[in-house]
Amino acid sequence: MSRESKTIDERIERIYKMAKEHYGEVRFVGIKLHTKIGWIAKIQFDEFESLIAEGETATEALRNLRKRLKKIIDRYNMV
Repeated sequence: MSRESKTIDERIERIYKMAKEHYGEVRFVGIKLHTKIGWIAKIQFDEFESLIAEGETATEALRNLRKRLKKIIDRYNMV
């Protein structure tokens, strides 16, 4: 049974929905290729607050960002 791999758009939408449910206000979720670091995935909440993750590929950066977001949400729900 092979799973279909998700597109980058689907991954971004999933992260956006998770962040929106937890934080309420989300300006954007996106990725970009940085010349020195590699791929960067970012959630921008307001003018000052953001959450960033890196990866060798765009997919890996989005996975790392989702993991960071999930850890934060899980810690918050434990309290």
